[in-house]
Amino acid sequence: MDAENAKYYRKDSDSPQIIEEWGWKYHHMGIPTHKEMPNEKYIPHLKFFVSGFDQSPFGIEWMRFEKDSPIHKLVQEVPHIAFEVEDLDMELSKREFEILIAPNSPSDDIRVAMIKHNGSPIELIEFNRESKEIDFS
Repeated sequence: MDAENAKYYRKDSDSPQIIEEWGWKYHHMGIPTHKEMPNEKYIPHLKFFVSGFDQSPFGIEWMRFEKDSPIHKLVQEVPHIAFEVEDLDMELSKREFEILIAPNSPSDDIRVAMIKHNGSPIELIEFNRESKEIDFS
């Protein structure tokens, strides 16, 4: 392997580039389901239910979509991993990502976007931490 391509490889013990170099932080894993889950919260403008995150020590979130949900089909069918970023617009502008879902606000004080990497959806999430509480309902 030449020096130019070496930067794209990492050892098994190395953290991913997004953590080591870009400063992103793991936030949650979203798993689509067709099964009704306990304590679901409905997000009406996106026509889907979300549950589990607030009780999972691993940040696992279950998502159940209505048939006419506007959420991209890949997100409805394939689990995604979400990373917290400081500045969503900056992260999207400085790298060449395939954007599945443009930046939007699913609830107050939160902005998200979905990108695609190797056939997988990846969520980028930005919080306005000036508010005391974030309401996901």
